[in-house]
Amino acid sequence: MVQNIAIQVKDLQKSYKKLNVLQGVHFTVERGSIFALLGSNGAGKTTIVKILSTLLKQDGGTAIVNGFDVASKPEHVRQSLSLTGQFAAVDEMLTGQENLIMIARLRHVKQPRQVADELLTRFGLADAATRRVSTYSGGMRRRLDLAMSLVGTPPILFLDEPTPGLTPRHASRCGRW
Repeated sequence: MVQNIAIQVKDLQKSYKKLNVLQGVHFTVERGSIFALLGSNGAGKTTIVKILSTLLKQDGGTAIVNGFDVASKPEHVRQSLSLTGQFAAVDEMLTGQENLIMIARLRHVKQPRQVADELLTRFGLADAATRRVSTYSGGMRRRLDLAMSLVGTPPILFLDEPTPGLTPRHASRCGRW
């Protein structure tokens, strides 16, 4: 694995029964770069993200994330990345601050409360920090979900349709990670 390669995909394949979803997918992503998968609905973008984040097994080909093969070293891959999926994955019974502290503790981050407070401020959620997430608007939940993805400064960040529910002002703020 070359030092400056974050992700390398060769001949990636995935089928659901007789439907070929991915066939012969190849790409390389350099460390520190921003890479986007563009395509129409059903083109396989989410399937690629799920394979790269070890949520789904490929049928063929290889995928290396942060130097680790997704098939043979999934636990190492998962420690190397963070994922924000199409739908906010927040605990609605907790407050925004509690959600962030929980993730920080799971990722063994020093000073989890300080990290949570910094992210709440960065994502415009400081005023709602101590409210239950069940009281948040859809856009606020989405911003919290994005903030949770940044806890621990993961070397690789997957964003699968991260902007639905965000206002243009918040979407542009989130884009300055």
